[in-house]
Amino acid sequence: MTGTAFVLAHTRLATVPQAAPIRLYLSAGDADGAYGLWARTGRDPPPFWAFAWAGGLGLARYLRAHPQAVAGRRVLDVACGSGLVAIAAARAGAAHVTANDVDGYALAATALNATANGVTVDVVGGDLLAGDGGDAEVVLAGDVFYDRSFAELILPFLERAAARGALVLVGDPDRRYVPRDRLREVASYDVAVTRVIEDGDVKRTTIWRPM
Repeated sequence: MTGTAFVLAHTRLATVPQAAPIRLYLSAGDADGAYGLWARTGRDPPPFWAFAWAGGLGLARYLRAHPQAVAGRRVLDVACGSGLVAIAAARAGAAHVTANDVDGYALAATALNATANGVTVDVVGGDLLAGDGGDAEVVLAGDVFYDRSFAELILPFLERAAARGALVLVGDPDRRYVPRDRLREVASYDVAVTRVIEDGDVKRTTIWRPM
């Protein structure tokens, strides 16, 4: 089964209340749906692409309130998952949006989600973290500090992108490995989340920039 077929078979298209009118192909919002889907992928880590995570929801809200951050600019959404942030950037008027992930299912989900929302997003696979984001004028990352090893890889990438002049924005709901001493706060929001993947119904999500 192709990635596209798998996503269509195991998710449903639904409006994301915190990012309406954006719609995504999402897992059922109960434990059976979430963990059953994870088991069916036969992979580790979990299917991040099948949920609207707090960090991405916070970034989508920020871009809705501040479309000038991306309007007319080239945008890269790294570790894109469902593509929520990429879609929000496209809707905010970005000139060109690239969504990147190492998970083929995430790439399939992002392509489907972009089509469902009537926006154009270039989907690019592979690990980009050894670089600096190329020609992207804006680099976006949602919920990327959940794991120590990944946080240690992505933070230098984000700092290199910022050092060459890109606007770098990261959405994080106080995950364990967020490096607060190397970031500065831009905004914060309370966003409603899915309890089956979080420890509550609402998460305080901060938008950060590298120092």
